[in-house]
Amino acid sequence: MPIDPTQPYDDANIFARILRGELPSNKVYEDDWAFAFHDIAPQAPVHILVIPRGAYVSWDDFSAQASDPEIAGLARAIGHVAREAGLVETGYRVLYNVGTHGGQEVPHLHAHIFGGRPLGRMIG
Repeated sequence: MPIDPTQPYDDANIFARILRGELPSNKVYEDDWAFAFHDIAPQAPVHILVIPRGAYVSWDDFSAQASDPEIAGLARAIGHVAREAGLVETGYRVLYNVGTHGGQEVPHLHAHIFGGRPLGRMIG
């Protein structure tokens, strides 16, 4: 179901439950600011999700409300995960979906890291 990024944060969303350890994930990285894990339905050979530890619905919510250390922490986590996955030399894509038209499905900010093959055009 598409997400309205203006709605309040839903503490029962799947990513909040993963952060609390209520649901399993294939973790690849975690620190004080972010948690990263493999997507359960990968769209590329490498498809990793990176989520902030804070309760943010979307990139819009995060960019307006998060502290500077939270924003820097998430950005650094994404870079770290991409480097550790060996994606820098050949290239990769970072994608945030926001709201209904953006195709966001989970009401917790998450960055998709795609790589491992040529990814083609941005919008088909």
